[in-house]
Amino acid sequence: MFAHEFMRNAYLAGTFVALACGLIGYFVVLRGQVFAGDALSHVAFTGALAAAAAGIDIRLGLFAATILVALGMGGLGSRSRPDDVVIGSVFAWVLGLGVLFLSLFVNGSSGSDGTAAVRVLFGSILGLSAADARLAAVIAIAAASALLAIARPLLFSSLDPEVARGLGMPVRALGLGFFAILAVVAAEATQAVGALLLLGLLAAPGGAARLLTDNPWRGLAISAAIAVGSTWLGLFLSYEIDSLPAGTAVIGVATAAFAAAALARANLGQVRRIGAR
Repeated sequence: MFAHEFMRNAYLAGTFVALACGLIGYFVVLRGQVFAGDALSHVAFTGALAAAAAGIDIRLGLFAATILVALGMGGLGSRSRPDDVVIGSVFAWVLGLGVLFLSLFVNGSSGSDGTAAVRVLFGSILGLSAADARLAAVIAIAAASALLAIARPLLFSSLDPEVARGLGMPVRALGLGFFAILAVVAAEATQAVGALLLLGLLAAPGGAARLLTDNPWRGLAISAAIAVGSTWLGLFLSYEIDSLPAGTAVIGVATAAFAAAALARANLGQVRRIGAR
């Protein structure tokens, strides 16, 4: 498998993108902002279509739109934690823009090549060049490092924002910083698993980790491990099964890990109830 350059590139980019998704995904679940992650995946698609319709690099649209909208949602929310009304309104607006840019993309001069939209929707990790893979790895490492740098105060402000504010912590700034990092990760991960499947790589590992442990630092490590392991196994399955897309395989493994964690948590709870009797 590793004799093929495209598989080496996929594993290089996928490993670090999954690491960043696992780390940020744990906080997404912990802060109850899974809906925001879903919205940002659609923002990434809309931004990429806007760039494609304008005839420029789709990555420019991906990152610019996702970061700007993420900061906007954070600014509209209380303590940079937007509620479902804010996120839902942004979601609807972004979908409307997506329809507009899709129409422009199809009908315009750039619409003759429809592969760009397909790549953004479903991911193109097996089509990354060596330069693209290295760039994806660098961006993912930078995002993960930035998250780890603010992890302790972010954890405090996520679990008890009122006490954190009383102690003088910049709760709003931490929230905006978190959303900016989430936007970068979402934009980069869209190239690996696609906008439609991105939420699975953000939510499933983090959700599984929350079920398996109440220790936040252990949970952060478990979430990252599940995301990376799901990517490795998903890429292997995609290579072995010709008809299985890489993004689908990665998300399928991550979802299976979440289901296994939920089952393990339920069985543990049943054992404890029996023991209590």
